[in-house]
Amino acid sequence: MSPVVVALLLFAGLSEAAGRILPLVARRPGMSRTFVAGLLLPGGLVEGAVFALWPLTAWTLAELMLSSPPSDAGLVWTPSLVAPLVLSAILAFPLIGPLLHVLLFVGVGAGLTGPLATATGLGWWGAAGCVAVAGAGLGAAVEAVRRLVVRISAQPGAPEAIA
Repeated sequence: MSPVVVALLLFAGLSEAAGRILPLVARRPGMSRTFVAGLLLPGGLVEGAVFALWPLTAWTLAELMLSSPPSDAGLVWTPSLVAPLVLSAILAFPLIGPLLHVLLFVGVGAGLTGPLATATGLGWWGAAGCVAVAGAGLGAAVEAVRRLVVRISAQPGAPEAIA
């Protein structure tokens, strides 16, 4: 990946994490800035990593569907493919609404579908299925980890932020 793509993925990850963390901060006004930054930075790195894994996971699923795997190196992010992802992450704030967020991710997934279909020889619908399953699977895995972290941090004896 080029440095531009890495920077765009990290920015999209930070924006996505901010969209999830800022409502939490609004409900708990006593949270310290260092605690919020401590949540935001790892969250942004995790979200950026998930975004980076999306085309690789879709490529792997496409290879499983084909009888003879393609000889190409795989589907990778390019600046033109990742730019709509950054836009959707910026617009992901919950105040805008989950429906718009989902529609933007469907648009980004459709943008990934064309290059995947071309690179693998799958039809457009087969490639779209691989992109959708990869995105949904990664999203479900991240959501499960989020819920686990929330459950662990809500345990009695877990450290709380002091205002």
